[in-house]
Amino acid sequence: MNATVATAWRYPVKSMMGEELNAAVLTEHGLVGDRAFALVDEESGKVVSAKNPQKWPDFFAFHAAYAEPPEQGNLPPVWIGLPDGRVVRSDDASANDELSRTLSRKVALKQVAPESAQLEQYWPEHAGQNNEVTAEAVAGDAPAGSFFDYATVHLLTTSTLDELRAAYPQGRFEVRRFRPNIVIDTAGAKGFVENDWVGKTLQIGESVRLQITDPCPRCVMTTLAQGDLPKDPGIFKHGIARNSVHVPFAGRALPSVGVYAKVLAGGTIRRGDSIRVL
Repeated sequence: MNATVATAWRYPVKSMMGEELNAAVLTEHGLVGDRAFALVDEESGKVVSAKNPQKWPDFFAFHAAYAEPPEQGNLPPVWIGLPDGRVVRSDDASANDELSRTLSRKVALKQVAPESAQLEQYWPEHAGQNNEVTAEAVAGDAPAGSFFDYATVHLLTTSTLDELRAAYPQGRFEVRRFRPNIVIDTAGAKGFVENDWVGKTLQIGESVRLQITDPCPRCVMTTLAQGDLPKDPGIFKHGIARNSVHVPFAGRALPSVGVYAKVLAGGTIRRGDSIRVL
């Protein structure tokens, strides 16, 4: 299969809109600067996430971008665009107050996750029940103190996006809905091709190697409004739900899109780099 890097994405602050990149550096911690910051709810101690849109509505209206390109071990401040158009900078003394005021809850911007960090996830199929919102662990297969949902790298193919569009033509299946780190152009291959990559290694360019560990289970986040993308429950019901596959870390089949990976060998990836499945 011919495959190349289509684009890369970095999300400086967890659950906020991020940055599309032509090139990125990968280390064992993922893309340099990815999910390096997060908001923590000071009342509950939980990491703020769009996975619970009832508590954090319109969180996708926040945008985050680095003030200058980040380097390993040297992260610059982050500009955070608020829904009303104002911008705050992460190193401003008033940043936490501005964010708290906008969210109507007291929050703090952190660079290290609390010990045994958790986030809240809303399950619309259980609305009105005791398990409507659950507490989910953060960084299950990522370094302690990080803000990743599970693994450090998330990949998505153009084949999967095409398959979802064919299943539900009314839906807008755009990369933004799925928040991957690397979008892979699979040159017209058909189906959910990355399902078959689990347990295999991907080589990107000459040096970067990624071990594919699990499919990426999806949740309500994919159906939420993002910018000009409308809220659309059909994205999950008529699209994502068609790809229910075994997820090793969960021990069962779950509706999934894309795959998780860990970095075996780091380096720089660039748009157009060739990709081989080993």
